[in-house]
Amino acid sequence: MSTVYYTATTLDGFLADPDDSLAWLLRQDLDEAGPQNYGAFIESIGALVMGSTTYEWVLAHLAETGEAWYYAQPTWVMTSRELPAPDGADVRFAKGAVTGVYDDLRAAAGERDVWVVGGGDLAGQFADAGLLDDVIVSIAPVVLGAGRPLLPRRLDLRLEETARNGAFVTARYRVDGPLTEDRTG
Repeated sequence: MSTVYYTATTLDGFLADPDDSLAWLLRQDLDEAGPQNYGAFIESIGALVMGSTTYEWVLAHLAETGEAWYYAQPTWVMTSRELPAPDGADVRFAKGAVTGVYDDLRAAAGERDVWVVGGGDLAGQFADAGLLDDVIVSIAPVVLGAGRPLLPRRLDLRLEETARNGAFVTARYRVDGPLTEDRTG
């Protein structure tokens, strides 16, 4: 049972461009059955948590495509605003520190993992609280130069696995904790 930040990034470490577009991501070649694929990943997930920017992007994408809510798992949205919930979706809204929802996330996930979806700052809040266990990232052959950062924190990570999936280099890291630097050497 882990809390996992599973995402894609550009080579220069951005999740979205300055306009919150993921067009750079959606055009990449990907093997749906390849290493660290979404299908296998989502089967391991028991609960999700996302920020309001990610949630609103998902809602806009669903409205544009006419698709239904993607997730069967209970989903928490961290927000201080009133937001709509899709029909039939188990979406729960919360505000405040991530520590305030963590026990509910873990309980809902059962023996499965919790997925921190989307925003790097939200994943950073979990890391700050010592609650982020793994980072799984697919790195696309794109450089944006600016945008939403992958994970705006100073963390020590331990590489556990790498692979190639289509155009992506995928990597799974274990979070060791805050970055510690030996400044004596």
